Order: sequence, then structure tokens, then C-alpha cells
Amino acid sequence: MQFPDIDPVWFQIGPFFGLGPLEIRWYALAYVAGIVLGWWYANRLARNEAVWKPGKPPVTTVQLDDLVLWITLGIILGGRLGYALFYKPSLYAGLVVGSDWGERLALFRLWDGGMSFHGGLIGVTLAIVWFARKNRIRLLSLGDLVAPVVPLGLFFGRIANFINGELWGRPTDAPWGMVFCNDTLLNLYGHCPAGLVPRHPSQLYEAALEGVALAVILALAVFKGRLLAKPGYVTGIFLLGYGLARASLETVRQPDFGMENLPLGLTMGMMLSIPMMLIGAWLIWRARSRPPVAAED
Repeated sequence: MQFPDIDPVWFQIGPFFGLGPLEIRWYALAYVAGIVLGWWYANRLARNEAVWKPGKPPVTTVQLDDLVLWITLGIILGGRLGYALFYKPSLYAGLVVGSDWGERLALFRLWDGGMSFHGGLIGVTLAIVWFARKNRIRLLSLGDLVAPVVPLGLFFGRIANFINGELWGRPTDAPWGMVFCNDTLLNLYGHCPAGLVPRHPSQLYEAALEGVALAVILALAVFKGRLLAKPGYVTGIFLLGYGLARASLETVRQPDFGMENLPLGLTMGMMLSIPMMLIGAWLIWRARSRPPVAAED
């Protein structure tokens, strides 16, 4: 199969004042869609007192609006700083020893690409911890409110990865193997970074598992299982579910450049997902062993 020629730029306007055109990219729209739809879904959960019984929603809708701002900052800052830490430490070195301002500020050039889910997760976790302490909110219940909405952002993010022709899979002879080469990539790089061999469209696998399947599982846990009554249960399912999906799909996703030969055949994605799975399993065990939390607790 041939990779479709989809322009990563949705549209552009300008140029303005000799600075070049303003580009609106699908990747940026994916973040906007994930945050807006996530806010909408979380707002519904915060208004639905029935799914929290015998407890009650951990935040008001006004508090949720404030939380969205901090989560957005956690996603962007954590995602970028985590990417540099886990995959490209040279971006930090460039801050100090860069030969020019372009190299020194490369860490902050978000439009050049490079975001880490695990870094974003750390950033969001810190934002939730800070918000919970500041507002005297039960931390695990706040995490349970946020966890079901995360797959929405993951779905749009992986679709944007596919449109950009990045994070492709390993070579395959499967009939749905895709050659990640088109005119856009040729014009951008002068060649096709993935080569001309058919590869797994691993971005679409991840959109299906980390996005759609995990969203359905968490929705069933919330609306059918009524597991929001046990703080930490839904958060644990998310952490364990994402970790399992990511680790399994790493077997068909091309390892990041320079990280092809990590110990024990692991990839960086697998290594970062293992702690998630362990914490998720512990939260599930902890929640299962405790009774539902009443509103007055």
C-alpha cells in the first residue's frame, strides 16, 4: 500500500511582515481537539453524580475549567521536556553549548516536532497533584475523572502522527504494509526517511488500541462497572491498559533512531511503560480491596 499524500499543513495565511506564513498544522489541531473534547467529556462526568455514588464528583465545573488550563500546560511542557530527556538529551546540551541561538533554543521549538506521551503524563500528573493539594481534593478521585478522557487525545495524536508520516512501524510483508513515501515527504526531506520498504502503519494500530479500545474499556468501567466509587480504580485501569497496549505495539513500531539495541530487546517505550503497568496494577488491587467511598468521607 502507498502512503497517502496528505499535507501536514491544514492551511496557511500570510506571510506577515516578512516573517513567513502562519501555518495551521493537523498536529496542532489534534492537540486542540483532544483537549476540547476531553474537557467536554470530563465536564459530563463532573455533572453526573450518579456514576460517583455513594460518593460525589471531586470537582465543580468551575474548578474543572481551571484544571484544564493546568493540564494543558502539563501536556505541552511535560511532553516536550520528556521527549528531550528520554529521546534527545542533546536538546538540553544545546541550551548551554549551542553554537547559535537557533541551536540554543531548539528545545523550545515545538513546531519542529518531538513530544513524548510519557513526559506529558508526568506533566499532567504533577498538575493534578498540585491542583488536588491546592483545592483539598481527593487525589485519586481527581485522577479517575481525568483518566477516561485521555484516550481521546491519544487517538487524535496518533492520527496526526500518521498524517505527518512519522513514528512508522517495522518492515512487514503483511498485505496492509505501507510504504511511507509521498511527494510531501520528498519535498520536506529530499528523501523518504522510512525508505521504500512496506512497514506496519503502527500509528493506526496505536490509535485503535490506545485510543478507541482503551476509551471503550474505561467508559464501561465508569458507566457499567460504576468504578468511580472506588478511588484509583479507573486510574489504575488506564495506566495498566495503556502500558499493555503500548508495550505490545512496540514490537511492531520502529525503535527511535539510536535506540535500536537497548538491553533485552526492549525499546524506550517498553521501558517507560513498565512502571505504568506496575503502578496501575497496584492501584487496581488497592481499590478492589477497599469499600466504596461515601460522600461525607
